[in-house]
Amino acid sequence: MFTKKSLNKFFKLSLTLLTTLGGVSYSYAETENTSSPNIVIIYTDDLGIGDVSAYGMGKLSTPNIDSIAEQGIRFSNGYATAATCTPSRFSILTGQYPWRKGAAILPGDAPLLIDPSKITLPKMLKKAGYRTAVIGKWHLGLGSGQMDWNEHIPLGPNEVGFDYSYIMAATNDRVPNVYVKNGNVVGLEKNDPLQVSYQKNFPGEPTGIDNPELLTKMSFSNGHYHSINNGVPRIGYQKGGKSAQWIDEEMSDLFLNEAQNFVKANKSKPFFLFYTLHQPHVPRIPNQRFVGKSGLGPRGDAILEADWAIGEFLTTLEQTGLTDNTLVVFSSDNGPVLDDGYHDDAVTKLGKHTPAGNLRGGKYSLFDAGAHIPFMISWPGKIKPGVSDALVSQHDLLASLANLTGQQIAASDSQDHLDALLGKSKQGRQGLVVQALGGKTAYREGNWLFIPPYWGDEKLAKEDVETGYCSCYQLYDLNEDPGQMHNVAKEFPNETKAMLTAYRTVMASN
Repeated sequence: MFTKKSLNKFFKLSLTLLTTLGGVSYSYAETENTSSPNIVIIYTDDLGIGDVSAYGMGKLSTPNIDSIAEQGIRFSNGYATAATCTPSRFSILTGQYPWRKGAAILPGDAPLLIDPSKITLPKMLKKAGYRTAVIGKWHLGLGSGQMDWNEHIPLGPNEVGFDYSYIMAATNDRVPNVYVKNGNVVGLEKNDPLQVSYQKNFPGEPTGIDNPELLTKMSFSNGHYHSINNGVPRIGYQKGGKSAQWIDEEMSDLFLNEAQNFVKANKSKPFFLFYTLHQPHVPRIPNQRFVGKSGLGPRGDAILEADWAIGEFLTTLEQTGLTDNTLVVFSSDNGPVLDDGYHDDAVTKLGKHTPAGNLRGGKYSLFDAGAHIPFMISWPGKIKPGVSDALVSQHDLLASLANLTGQQIAASDSQDHLDALLGKSKQGRQGLVVQALGGKTAYREGNWLFIPPYWGDEKLAKEDVETGYCSCYQLYDLNEDPGQMHNVAKEFPNETKAMLTAYRTVMASN
């Protein structure tokens, strides 16, 4: 006896077969999943694989982040496309390698990096019927160039597919230190307009160099010595807009509240949320509730704050009855860094904690810790908990989620590895190009990491991070030598040549 539900399923499968025979490819959504799951990407900032206790390498405890792995897949070979933030964020939303766009770390007054006419992850999901939002850090530019921050910003997240956006204007260490909601600076008063410059200071405005007595929350170690807000010196100059300036200690709670409200307001329809936490990016100024809790200084405290916020967010999913129908992706935009411009005891209080785990390098670096990041996906009832060694990249979320939601997209750098992401296959990417500081790139394939010759400093002195530069070819067996202590390019000339050929092929492709 056919029920209405079984008949609907029968007709849908029949239609799928007919369209397939007619030359139209079918999708995972049409064959495996008859409803659209909510999709949440929780994106941290400068978090290393050793900072997440599920990976068993560091000394911090992150139980709420770990719960995502416990309910789903923890990837041992998960990658961002770059070792710096703007390029990785560009890729996760566009599915495109950042070096094709020349993407680099943007100043706070940069124009929108993403072409509004191109397909993006939120645009694709909107076509699938999703309500879309980005809450937290953006760092992909706003406007079209010279911009009046006191007027509506014409180009931003809303123009590339997000129905709702509540973001910081740039980064927490760059001016302007304001929030932007759907293209408008939050809390501005007309009688105190906001002005921003990355060329010169405004007359009479204090700076970190000239007015060290005003640095009540944090002092700079390098680079961050321009305008002061909330007792912290930043990069760039700003004047006015005092009513709109943020308070760092309140930032995590504000973004969490926005994320929770978005979920509650859209619980009856499918939604996509890009929840982009600012921790543990500098300046690390967590809420007083977390100060001193890690024993590792402000960086460790900021990670504990992020873990708590993630736990609160996951609780909101549970309380609204959405946990079982929500696919959650957790990751980071790049690897870790300790001293990134402020004196905050990140180095002196590190102890035996290892932010990069057993990997070499970190943020900015061509070595593996630059883009080899924590990567987890949960979907209760659909994903069997476990660990996967499949090579997966954030920029494949576009093609993979298009498959999941029954959308057709044009061929791009993004590859459909939905089965690997859902734990149904151990086969992920064959190879992956990763980008480091200055647009320099390396190539990962199989157990090998290949770095072509580059000339330059072997270490960023101020950040104390190895760049991975060498005038020689470098080849590392990451299975045998995850710490990349032994360059075996000369010992394996055939493998080195093959990796060079594969790398050049990708770089030369359109």
